[in-house]
Amino acid sequence: MKGNNMHRSIGVNTWVWASPLTDANLPDLLRRIADLGFDAVELPLENIGDFSAATVRDVLTYTGLKPYVVGAMAPGRDLVRADPATIAETQRYLSACIELAHDVGASAVCGPFYSSTGRVWRMSETERQEAYAELRRNLAPLAAEALSAGVVLGIEPLNRYETSLINTTAQALEALEPLLGHGVGLALDTYHLGIEERSSALAIETAGEHLVHLQVCGNDRGAPGGDQTDWDGIFDALDRIRYKGALNIESFTALNASIATAASIWRPLAETQDQLAEDGLAFLRIMQNSTIKEMQL
Repeated sequence: MKGNNMHRSIGVNTWVWASPLTDANLPDLLRRIADLGFDAVELPLENIGDFSAATVRDVLTYTGLKPYVVGAMAPGRDLVRADPATIAETQRYLSACIELAHDVGASAVCGPFYSSTGRVWRMSETERQEAYAELRRNLAPLAAEALSAGVVLGIEPLNRYETSLINTTAQALEALEPLLGHGVGLALDTYHLGIEERSSALAIETAGEHLVHLQVCGNDRGAPGGDQTDWDGIFDALDRIRYKGALNIESFTALNASIATAASIWRPLAETQDQLAEDGLAFLRIMQNSTIKEMQL
């Protein structure tokens, strides 16, 4: 029998349509997302000042969407193996993400907050442990800020082509262990799980109580559903760990300004971006409804 949580919100990242998100395009885009039937929205802050908390709050009041903040680790944003100025500037950027989340009522700020997306290098086991220790040192003040702000930093493992530091749930737990539960949790993405994990469901169960955010998409980065992903297994695992967060569709236009090359979106993933969002939403609603029906049997 499936699960315990019948009311997970379903959200979508504005990257499906536009990059960067700004005060100019945000109001119409969030209204569009609400009109499509979504419950939640991921707000990517690509650069400090791209959009304001006041603009977000005004539109949230109108739409009722539940907000989440997503960070973009563009080139030059690094918390490990970087010069002090780069690390300080990255911390400043992440502090701005935390402040934005607090100001718009978002519970989580999520992303691969360790090095720029697409940056890879070889490491011995000793070098990896040193990098993890450096990451913990540089994340610690941000974790304290998040805890004080009532926000959690969801650290996201990425696939091997986008980082060489944290690829799996097990690595994330190892790297972050002293900070977990103290302003830091895990954010998982079914796309990366499908590349790096032997079982996406088991990876979710391994994350357990530390899973604070989940992004979903097809194995091709398109809409979830109708793809190779073991969605039944994923939903069963979410039920077993009693995950209460949202299911957030993350896909991209090919015009993404911050991580287009790393995300490698070179072709349309649906006839239109609206169609991608609508198909994904319909599939996730079906999965949620099937859970309800099974519980009623």
